[in-house]
Amino acid sequence: MHDAPFILNFETLREADRPLVGGKAASLGMLLAAGCPVPPGFALTTAAYRTFLEENGLTGLFRLELDRYPSLDDAAAALAARVEEAFTTAALPDTLARHLSDAYAQLGRTVGSAEPIVAVRSSAVDEDSQTASFAGQHETYLGIQGFDELARAVRRCWASAYTPRAIAYRVHRGLRLEDAAVGVAVQLLVEPRAAGVLFTLSPRTGDRSLVVIEGSWGLGQAVVAGEVTPDEYVVSKVTLEIVRKQINPKPFRYRRGGSDGTLQREELPPERATAPCLDDAEVVELARRARELEKRFGFPLDVEWAITDIPDRGTIYFLQCRPETVWSQKERPAVTIAATNPIMAIAQTLVRPPSR
Repeated sequence: MHDAPFILNFETLREADRPLVGGKAASLGMLLAAGCPVPPGFALTTAAYRTFLEENGLTGLFRLELDRYPSLDDAAAALAARVEEAFTTAALPDTLARHLSDAYAQLGRTVGSAEPIVAVRSSAVDEDSQTASFAGQHETYLGIQGFDELARAVRRCWASAYTPRAIAYRVHRGLRLEDAAVGVAVQLLVEPRAAGVLFTLSPRTGDRSLVVIEGSWGLGQAVVAGEVTPDEYVVSKVTLEIVRKQINPKPFRYRRGGSDGTLQREELPPERATAPCLDDAEVVELARRARELEKRFGFPLDVEWAITDIPDRGTIYFLQCRPETVWSQKERPAVTIAATNPIMAIAQTLVRPPSR
């Protein structure tokens, strides 16, 4: 592990790199390989995380002391507090700090900014798989600027692998706490007009003939956190026709706040709040790209997207991609058809769930 690099650029990452950079970062490399527009950035590897632990003497920190507390929740909260304090007060080892500083400076040269504004996203090795998504368990910090704030956000991302929710999630799934190796994705922040999520099936019914797109104004935080009821666009995966729209009031949006990752909530006038956040052409283009991605990956997807109004940089960006883990794990019921008719027998084979 110590021979592994501390930093890898997104362009080099593939599925085989998941043990080194985590599911989130690996998916960004796979999106780029699929020809999708992804904001530039780089990943800190699990080798960087392990080095941070070892050089700060933190490898024995992750004992869940169930016998000292009345419940798992209490024990998880105590461990989370210990981890947060230890991680946020420890320093990055000098060699690791130098690699991170160099990568941040190189990103700045790529985008023409001495101190680029970035999103810093935790990318745990055991998240965003087809059996354990960890969606919402780990942290993302938006609008980070400057090396000191970046280093702090990286340590906070590492610590977020041990929030009370994440600890309980791991325990319930039988995952060892000390195995929570964490990568971090550092990505140029896209300050979008609109953002949200899409699914390459219906999240309500599991219908795989549909793409469902949810979106709202500004950064996607309000949608991901469930703070607004987003607009919903339902598109036929076969014809790319918009089959249903539901435009909901979206009374505020989030914008970047300070350089430390704080966000600014901005109230919107009624005419803006009730307007669609996407036009039809954007909806269809998102659905088309989602259909192509699902075909390439081979399973239903849950994708975070953003749209800017800067035409020379491209308007659509994909920020994250992970397997959909609710409906895609359910067995679709087989249809029972009498096999006496050869044509009906062939039809029976076509309706069976595909083997994985």
